[in-house]
Amino acid sequence: MRYNWNWGILWQTSADSLNSWIMTLVHGLGWTLATAACAWVIALVLGSVVGVMRTTPSKWAVRLGNAWVELFRNIPLLVQLFLWYFVLPEVLPRAMGDALKQMAPPWGSFVPAVIGLGLFTSARIAEQVRAGVQALPRGQGMAGTALGLTLPQTYRYVLLPMAYRIILPPLTSETMNLIKNTSVALTIGLIELTAAARSMQEFTFQVFEAFTAATVIYVVVNLIAVNVMRWFEKRVAVPGFIGPSAVGGGGH
Repeated sequence: MRYNWNWGILWQTSADSLNSWIMTLVHGLGWTLATAACAWVIALVLGSVVGVMRTTPSKWAVRLGNAWVELFRNIPLLVQLFLWYFVLPEVLPRAMGDALKQMAPPWGSFVPAVIGLGLFTSARIAEQVRAGVQALPRGQGMAGTALGLTLPQTYRYVLLPMAYRIILPPLTSETMNLIKNTSVALTIGLIELTAAARSMQEFTFQVFEAFTAATVIYVVVNLIAVNVMRWFEKRVAVPGFIGPSAVGGGGH
């Protein structure tokens, strides 16, 4: 295959005649990070609530939590984004649906992408929160009861602080997955990093340069995310409970 490599294309003027192609990719990265950050907030809040519901004594809460997880975990992310983008405005009251359709770009794509990614990821985090709570010794919950704490107080002050420490490694993986999953948002018109690379490839026909640059940016961003989460994991670790500090900690 004969291919004309041209890495200088990254610094040439892009299709909008305002920025270079590398700045177009950086602009797309900004929307990638904004989408991932907003979706992460939704996913963590809803995932925590649903995960707790699945560990409570209430059978109805458990069933509702299980239904949430199975619904959003078993529908492909692409289908969910299409539902939020194309179907939701049609089933809402006319005024609300028209307002969603008339949102100025890129907000008309950004909001459905955030909602879809947030709900999809919330089901995965709910499963991890459930596993983290159930991995704790039963005595911790009993200790909260013995202190006179209500069930919500026991979760808030005793169970969840320790459960989150247990699930920090899988939460790191979910952070990386969420950043990568934002690339699916290009299918509903959001010009994030992958869409920016695709735009560069279509205008310049330099496919390898465009997607190699995007790949390097994704790798760098995920490496930063991993190291930040590792630092946070060490920062909040309880000595002797879980993690490296718990291995061989008693041999003095």
